[in-house]
Amino acid sequence: MTITRPFLMFQDGNAQSALDLYFSAFPDSRMVQVERYAQGGSGAEGTIKVATFTLCGREFMCSDSPVKHVFSFTPASSTFVEFDSITELERVLSLLSDGGAVLMPLGNYGFSRMFAWINDRFGVSWQLNLA
Repeated sequence: MTITRPFLMFQDGNAQSALDLYFSAFPDSRMVQVERYAQGGSGAEGTIKVATFTLCGREFMCSDSPVKHVFSFTPASSTFVEFDSITELERVLSLLSDGGAVLMPLGNYGFSRMFAWINDRFGVSWQLNLA
């Protein structure tokens, strides 16, 4: 079987901190498998070499890149999250936007009665929508 998963490449050893934030924000989210860099490896000891995790039951992968790249995340690729509760949408918006950037503040944009688009403090882009 062929499987696709979004893959998030973090820099500066931020993968675990990002996962901790995401696990606190979304239900049915957990680490599935993680491999960490060992002492003397190509990455900083203890950082994530590769991990598989779930957010709201959907599998993702991530790593801490040992190579410093001139690029990072871009809003052109984002994770779209639908909520059935405005309270839950506002809670997640508050968590994920803390230290990040609001690209479109929470509001009615015609295509949705409540929608926000943000970059979290790690640069990952999220579209949050009230279903």
